[in-house]
Amino acid sequence: MSGAGDTSALAPTGDEEPLVPREAAKSTVWSFFGFRASDIDQKDVICKECHRVVSAPKGNTTNLFNHLKTHHKQKYDECMKAKANAGPPNPRQCPAPTQTTITATLYPSTSQRHAEITDAITFYLAKDMCPISTVSNKGFKSMVKILDKKYVIPSRNYFSKVALPALYEKCREEIEREITTVEYFATTTDLWSSRTMEPYMSLTIHYIDDDFTMKSRCLQTSFFPQDHTGEAIAQGLREALASWSLREEKQVCITTDNGSNVIKAASVNKWMRLQCFGHRLHLAIENAMKDPRIDRAVGICKKLVSSFSYSWRRKKELARAQKELKLPEHGLKTECPTRWGSRQAMIERVLEQHKAISQVLSSDRKSRHLLPSWQDTEILEAIYKSLHPLTEFTDALSSEKYVSVSFVKPVLHLFTSSILKVNDDDPELTNTIKTKILTYLEEKYKDPETQDLLNLASALDPRFKLRYTSEDRVAPIQARLMSEMAASLSMEQGPSDGGTADRAEDDAPSTSKKKKTLGSFFKITERARPTHPPQQALATELQSYLQCADLDSEENPLDWWREHQRVYPRLSKLAKKYLGIPATSAPSERVFSTGGNIVTCLRSSLKPESVDRLVFLAKNL
Repeated sequence: MSGAGDTSALAPTGDEEPLVPREAAKSTVWSFFGFRASDIDQKDVICKECHRVVSAPKGNTTNLFNHLKTHHKQKYDECMKAKANAGPPNPRQCPAPTQTTITATLYPSTSQRHAEITDAITFYLAKDMCPISTVSNKGFKSMVKILDKKYVIPSRNYFSKVALPALYEKCREEIEREITTVEYFATTTDLWSSRTMEPYMSLTIHYIDDDFTMKSRCLQTSFFPQDHTGEAIAQGLREALASWSLREEKQVCITTDNGSNVIKAASVNKWMRLQCFGHRLHLAIENAMKDPRIDRAVGICKKLVSSFSYSWRRKKELARAQKELKLPEHGLKTECPTRWGSRQAMIERVLEQHKAISQVLSSDRKSRHLLPSWQDTEILEAIYKSLHPLTEFTDALSSEKYVSVSFVKPVLHLFTSSILKVNDDDPELTNTIKTKILTYLEEKYKDPETQDLLNLASALDPRFKLRYTSEDRVAPIQARLMSEMAASLSMEQGPSDGGTADRAEDDAPSTSKKKKTLGSFFKITERARPTHPPQQALATELQSYLQCADLDSEENPLDWWREHQRVYPRLSKLAKKYLGIPATSAPSERVFSTGGNIVTCLRSSLKPESVDRLVFLAKNL
């Protein structure tokens, strides 16, 4: 009977063939085994004593030693003695080791490491707005294989139908928990058509949290196939807030562009609306540019830039002329019709490179007519002089990271007092442009509700307070602040049984009697503490705030309120309410820029719900 674990089998009987030794054998045990001469591949190992076939996969000698030990004890002892006498192998006689490929054990799909890498890839696809087909690309798969050979990328269907929807639900739940405790919030909205002309409506929310940090979230980019009437938009906005369990009475203001349908939607919902400062300034400048002289000069400027944009030869000649004249090696800029700053940038670059442009075009008779005349150059200089100081205001007021609404009144005052002030030394056209811009802005911002909102925001900014509020509006603004502080106080107090609770606490028997300290004799209980009438306390708080030193204009007002919220508890709540309002609707514009990066020509078949989900993740992760 064979021993336990013996894998030998009796060789077939017949004429015995001579056994040949194993090729390149190293172990001494091979001297007791051999192969038939006809077994060219040396697959069947045969014992020389009993002629049994012994299994030795891949040259493994364990079964050979076990066979000798079980069936041929004497030969086994001889083998072990020879092995002991052989000693360690001589390194010089050993052949060079060959590189072996180790087959790595793949991560199970349920393992933690597999889940971590899959989550990281999902985050990458969502945050960087990459097509889901990226996971099927050879280059991406090769990179992941090099980073971790044990990881197998799931299919693109897994990411589109499982991973990304799961990440969306997780992110949405986190934001829902975050905005549940928000006392007040502001919103922005806008309408947009994708590359495939599918209409969408965006909604962003802005608020200041308990730590006085400005927060901004994109709530939706929803498919909006209805007619874009004011009533339909109003209904869509109400449904959007309801889907996030946001109460309309907590919304302080909605910032929009100047579309008539959006204005009507805010009116239908009876929401306070703030006009986008960026759009309003853009329209003011467009209105000021309505002049035949300006149209001619700007038209020549556009043709001039276009002639260089579509000619590589002229670009080379311009670069050569810039080096000769020691001018900055800058390219010419083209105007974008929807961004007024691009016109100013185009004019500035043409004036900067005027000498180099003249040198290039004057040598070509067919292009000399593109050179601006001295009258056109004077007009371009007048435009540049009037618009150049305004270039940074729109971008500065479009941020979502810091307070912007309290800047609107100071900026309008700055326009009137210095930047757009008529100067006798300026050309007549420059003064005309300045006057038109100022007149337009003053007309559009004279609405009493808008003025009060901007005055309240500036008053609650410790950098400005009431400095930019007209004298006739100072008293009404202070009264408004007092009224809202009183309303906040009454909401906090509500029905209370504080006195009964205090008495019950005093009457409760003390479990451990502590020795009194000297200071305890001078301690005043809450009931014995002298109190001031609520109205007087609120007035004191407001006057103390208005009389304290102004914060430096470069400092962050939210940091100031974080440090002084205990000193001004009622006003700090109003600061959270009003300073979170965005001055422009740029957040919604940025949402649509993100949408444009997602709905590309290669991804034009994305369904609206997928677009909403991908934009939401890209903006909120």
